[in-house]
Amino acid sequence: MPPLLTMTGVSRRYAAGAPEVLSGLDLTVAAGEAVAVVGPSGSGKSTLLNLAGALDRPDAGSVQFEGRDVGALEDDEQAIFRNRTIGFVFQEHHLLPACSALENVLVPALAPGAPLTAEAAEARGRELLARVGLGGKEGRRPAELSGGERQRVAAARALIHRPRLVLADEPTGSLDAAAAAQLVELLLELRRAEGTALLVVTHAAPLAQRLDRVLELFEGRLRA
Repeated sequence: MPPLLTMTGVSRRYAAGAPEVLSGLDLTVAAGEAVAVVGPSGSGKSTLLNLAGALDRPDAGSVQFEGRDVGALEDDEQAIFRNRTIGFVFQEHHLLPACSALENVLVPALAPGAPLTAEAAEARGRELLARVGLGGKEGRRPAELSGGERQRVAAARALIHRPRLVLADEPTGSLDAAAAAQLVELLLELRRAEGTALLVVTHAAPLAQRLDRVLELFEGRLRA
């Protein structure tokens, strides 16, 4: 069985003549594995996640998911792939301020091609909010939640379609130490319960050290 995610010889630059952000990068992530990527600001960590999640295309190399070249998919095929297969958690929660916690969790279920019916999606959303400790707060809007609670809503939203891989970009960066520790435990618990692989970009050593592997992004490539 091929790895869940395989990035081979991946390079990316954002303007002609500009330095490469990523240069011949290789990465594999196995099903259910949790991998941390560390490195200084501007080293290309977010670019790496964008490519892994089919939000961007490499200039060279390939990004494969279970042996399927996702970079070769058409735009609409990539959108369906992302929605069904990848979950995203960012440093900023990106919740819709006018929507309730439950409505925010259900946003991916509104996309064309979403695999869940409306009834199944709502049941799954309520289940996830209960599991992240927000049972009874389904109707609250983001302004009525703490920073840690908003990130827990974002984590629940990322899992609505039972993704095979969750990509997290500095997920604890906007939280205080206590809320950050709670979110780390939540991500690891959800990983155990859902069997989801994690690829996490972070500056937080306590988070990185809890994962299976820690890789450093240096001069456009990854090293242990």
